[in-house]
Amino acid sequence: MSSLATSLSRRLGVAYPIFGFAHSIDAVAAVSNAGGIGIYGATRDTPEEIRERLKRLRKLVGDRPFGVDLVLPNGMPPRDDREAIERELPEAHRRFVAGLYQQYGVPPATKAGMRSRFVRSVEMAEQQIEAVLGSDVNLFACGIGAPPAAVAEAKARGKLTVALIGSPRHAKGALDSGIDVLVAQGYDAGAHTGSIGTFSLVPQVVDIAGGVPVVAAGGVATGRHIAAALAMGAEGVWLGTAWLATKEHALAPTALKKVLAARSEDAVISRADSGKTLRQIRSAWSDEWSAPDAPKPLRMPYQDILVGDLLGAIDEHDIEPLVHVPAGQSVGYFDKLTTVADTMQKLVGETDAALRRLATGARFRE
Repeated sequence: MSSLATSLSRRLGVAYPIFGFAHSIDAVAAVSNAGGIGIYGATRDTPEEIRERLKRLRKLVGDRPFGVDLVLPNGMPPRDDREAIERELPEAHRRFVAGLYQQYGVPPATKAGMRSRFVRSVEMAEQQIEAVLGSDVNLFACGIGAPPAAVAEAKARGKLTVALIGSPRHAKGALDSGIDVLVAQGYDAGAHTGSIGTFSLVPQVVDIAGGVPVVAAGGVATGRHIAAALAMGAEGVWLGTAWLATKEHALAPTALKKVLAARSEDAVISRADSGKTLRQIRSAWSDEWSAPDAPKPLRMPYQDILVGDLLGAIDEHDIEPLVHVPAGQSVGYFDKLTTVADTMQKLVGETDAALRRLATGARFRE
């Protein structure tokens, strides 16, 4: 048995307590097939797409466990009504977005963008949750909110429930909802992230959690990071940025080039994509929205609808200065294209070595 084995990995029946989050079906399947727990990010999928993609994942992984993640924030509008949202968009914001189209020569998108093809709403969230609950997925992860009714129903259907949290206060709320596993996601992390660093957050959440297992997320890139997470009391780690540099993720060439070239300091936080904090690789997009004369991004889901079609056009037409990728500060560790299996093997080998050095008192070497 690997030295990485924890009570959580044994509970899940996997070799390694490494959770691999990705928006790529192939990358998620490869993580599970390599002994970890692949987690598919389905927030921007329709309910029909969720059902179809979870079925595809089951075929790819067989009996191995995998999970799905939905972002379920509070305060969203009741219905999926794009026209109602558009009527409330401020004119100054519309002009700013029109200026970006003109300044960077962005042709119109041929279809609605990923963030604007439906409204993040209570109606859509309920339909997405039902699609997940009706599937045979093993693990249901909730990002930005863990609705107690959904958590209870998922548990009743035999699914392990997980909440991603960024503060001790959020940990207490997730525990009150009956969640099975907490993912303590530090400031280092990609995409939606809070203000507390991973090393400060994880031990606090472990102390609050009692017997509920905690998984460490944010800045995890090497076996030394995994060994540190275990030393802090975590029973696993959650990685997302690592898989961007794999063949299975199949990023578009411009996006991949930016990932491989990025350093840790290039992973900046912006609210320009969704209205929520989103750590991403710096680009003209983040620079334009952080300029002194730029309007303040709107709250979710208004920002989604304001910029969604433009974001879709940027990717569709490969507008290089504006292309950007959500990524954490760990991006500085990934500068070569590899495979999920090789990444997993490297992480496991490095962790085993780090734990052996700790056990023998040997010095760490760069």
